[in-house]
Amino acid sequence: MKTPVIIGIAGGTGSGKTTVARAIYDRVGPDRIEWISHDAYYRNFEGHTPEERHNINFDHPDSLETELLARHLDVLCKGSAVEVPVYDFTSHSRKSETQRVEPRKVVIVEGILVLAEPELRKRIDIKLFVDTPADLRFMRRLVRDIRTRGRTLESVVEQYMSTVRPMHEEFVEPSKRYADLIIPEGGENQVALDAIISRVESLLRAT
Repeated sequence: MKTPVIIGIAGGTGSGKTTVARAIYDRVGPDRIEWISHDAYYRNFEGHTPEERHNINFDHPDSLETELLARHLDVLCKGSAVEVPVYDFTSHSRKSETQRVEPRKVVIVEGILVLAEPELRKRIDIKLFVDTPADLRFMRRLVRDIRTRGRTLESVVEQYMSTVRPMHEEFVEPSKRYADLIIPEGGENQVALDAIISRVESLLRAT
């Protein structure tokens, strides 16, 4: 068994992926685990006009530089650190600074399209899908985008109907079939979390 053990956490927007990732991170321990968000790898649209940025489909796989994330996972597996981009969701551009991620025994990769990408799937050892009803996911996204990303109610609803929902049905929901474990109720599902931690510990003992 290789190290690091890579855990992929997918699921729709607002499904509770971050809550699951946080629970795993806290239980495995920061000295043994690193956490990478697929969202950090959005392409840099700094040179685009506001109108062009408005028309970008941020829920389509093409909006993410997944090939860079795949290379970073390979580097981590070889025992070297990587510089992960830092994305500004207000300006839709990458910041000048990066986040250094050190090689650890476990790496979490979290994002809506993590299991939809073949190049990521073949690098992931434990594939998780957080399954949450659509109405809860929408309400969570609405609150998040207004509070932390400077969005208006109208813009969030428009984006959800025009791209988020269609892309979920086309890419995210079908990727559920690749999951080793489907987690209802997200981070509140203690039985699932116990099973995941048990599996992680088993894999670490085998390294």
